[in-house]
Amino acid sequence: MKLEIAVLSGDGIGPEVTTQAIKALDAIAHAFDHTFIFKEALVGAIAIDKTGNPLPDDTLQLCANTDAVLFGAIGDPKYDNDPSAKVRPEQGLLRLRKELGLYANIRPVKAYETLLDKSPLKREIITGTDISIYRELTGGIYFGKKHLNEEGTVASDLCEYSKEEIERISHLAFKAAQNRRKKLTLVDKANVLESSRLWRKVVTEIATAYEDVTLDFLFVDNAAMQMILNPSQFDVILTENMFGDIISDEASVIGGSIGLLASASVGDTCCMFEPIHGSYPQATGKGIANPIAAILSAAMLLEHFDLIDEANSIKNAVEKALELNLTTPDLNSTNPLTTEKVGDFIYDYILNPEDSNMNFENIHVGQSTII
Repeated sequence: MKLEIAVLSGDGIGPEVTTQAIKALDAIAHAFDHTFIFKEALVGAIAIDKTGNPLPDDTLQLCANTDAVLFGAIGDPKYDNDPSAKVRPEQGLLRLRKELGLYANIRPVKAYETLLDKSPLKREIITGTDISIYRELTGGIYFGKKHLNEEGTVASDLCEYSKEEIERISHLAFKAAQNRRKKLTLVDKANVLESSRLWRKVVTEIATAYEDVTLDFLFVDNAAMQMILNPSQFDVILTENMFGDIISDEASVIGGSIGLLASASVGDTCCMFEPIHGSYPQATGKGIANPIAAILSAAMLLEHFDLIDEANSIKNAVEKALELNLTTPDLNSTNPLTTEKVGDFIYDYILNPEDSNMNFENIHVGQSTII
């Protein structure tokens, strides 16, 4: 297969982790005889600095005319710490989602057996956790009409959803549940919000077309509690934009590091894949950023194009790196690898899984190269 991939590395650690994701895709191209063409473009703070625009028109055009977008991270303290800034890096990401019609954000959350003791939650609570969160991405309060009175003392944000917006992501979530453990949980606040009552009505109607999937409901406050008390009860979670933002970030701590969590943002014609972490400016250039979330985002890209064996090859390499503790300082404080060396090991394992299995004691941890 031949794919053209727009690479939007962004700010902070974005370029470092995205480089390792590209490295993994290069290994897949060699191992499975594919052609991946990478085309770089600006987004975020670096784009503001160079063009005055967090999403330059050239970047948007590239993304619209390639097969997929591989995204890094955006954000910079000079904008984060300036509430009066009129142009902000995040505006570029929000506009990109809207312009490309990326209405569904998919975030897998998995508790890896080898990392159970790294989690702030007890082993017995998180064992078996394997969740797929479907968050509506282009509607709701983030995109609703905003108002601030002339005195600057009263503000409002409108949360608005249409039946069509709810339907299109709901079908994706139900289809995903059919291929998983056949359970879907709608997270809402239907006891208070009219928009949530519409969500519950529409999702209930759609559920009749998916008789093999069990549908249940949780108010968002209870869902947040249950995510800590018993996360393994969840299979597919479906929710609106802001609730999904909060719930998915809460779920990110289950695995022990936010540096493990990938995501996909998909629409009817475009798709984008990115780690859920931020730009982590304090770590920029230090080689300590965990690249696994970016690498797993590359695996999600492959899955989107039905390259399942290829995606599994990346996942297997990641699991082996975690099993051997060949990881960055967030997961290995005593003998960590650099961002680049983690990527090197995963690249090696994709190309040489049999050789890599021969004798793990011969792995030169300093170089992450099989001897």
